[in-house]
Amino acid sequence: MNVIDIVDRIEEFLEKSKRIPFSSNLIVNENEIFDLLDELRSVLPEEFKQSRWIVKERENMIEEAKRYSERIVSEAREKAKMLVSETEILKNANRESEEIMSAAEAKARTIRLEAEDYADEKLANLEAVLHKLITAIEKGREQFRRSVDSREK
Repeated sequence: MNVIDIVDRIEEFLEKSKRIPFSSNLIVNENEIFDLLDELRSVLPEEFKQSRWIVKERENMIEEAKRYSERIVSEAREKAKMLVSETEILKNANRESEEIMSAAEAKARTIRLEAEDYADEKLANLEAVLHKLITAIEKGREQFRRSVDSREK
């Protein structure tokens, strides 16, 4: 079960709770709401681990792209050294080396941007989930405070 599902269950629980007549307060079973919050706490660390995994995966992809581009550049340099003897062959080798370097840099840039976009998307999703959760908790706490205040009066 994920955070969104639990937040949905909390909202559903609150919607099904009985209302106190002539007020916007709810009567809720304290144990049930605390059980749902405990369940939410147990899932949140997993969501955080996933976001850290996404960032690490992005860094690995960038590092892999860098190694790949370095390997291609190295291979292009080696190839260019072998063709030094003739001017025309050397010109072709330099041109090919630059094309390979440009292609490798473009591919590395593309991989890096895709990894950043992916990580940003996952972090944005996590942020939205956490925002929803905080909003739901704040509403629940506010309603709880109102019901406590109304009982004290």
